[in-house]
Amino acid sequence: MPDLRLPSCSILLLAGGRGQRMGGRDKGLIEWRGRPLIAWLHDLVRPMTEDLLVSCNRNRSRYAIYADRLVHDASEDYPGPLAGIRAGLAAARGQWLLLLPCDTPLIDQQLLRSLCSAAIAAPGKPVMLRRGQQWEPLFSIIPTSLTPEVEAHWLAGERSPQRLLLKLGAHAVRVAEDDIRLANLNTPELLAAAELALGTSSGGVPSDVLTILQKE
Repeated sequence: MPDLRLPSCSILLLAGGRGQRMGGRDKGLIEWRGRPLIAWLHDLVRPMTEDLLVSCNRNRSRYAIYADRLVHDASEDYPGPLAGIRAGLAAARGQWLLLLPCDTPLIDQQLLRSLCSAAIAAPGKPVMLRRGQQWEPLFSIIPTSLTPEVEAHWLAGERSPQRLLLKLGAHAVRVAEDDIRLANLNTPELLAAAELALGTSSGGVPSDVLTILQKE
């Protein structure tokens, strides 16, 4: 899928969280439709890059098959997704770093094309998805030239990826507020709802299932 590629793009799949909404289970390795969640993201982005990174803080031997290299937080107290982003930027070999969370298997090629096109059109600035009025900082592309600025904000105490990307002048790629491709399947209820949605006939997704997924 050469049309998906950014020239010199590293990709970071974020799988380093506590998994609190899953009872402490490692989200990226939870089975959905017969495969770990991380596998769905791996298959989607593997054609895009020769530098695929996974940020994980446990089960590293299991994640290794889904990455060219693994990165992890500098501390063991789960300081949040910006710590994983920071580690990814430090390790990235490309001119861009594309971020995606591990629990979003409904994203598709069209969404990634939109991000890539926006990044090419706005060199030197981050690109971040915006769903309705809500920013989605874990769906973004960051030029690795901004790594020193990210590090400076981190050392100054910033821990919010959204605030940081906006400070760096992020451009928006807009999607509809009810776009279920961005649903984070981070609870058993959401995993089941997404399974039902995909198994629904051509008559459409039931309204109660859509409501559950659109909340995320």
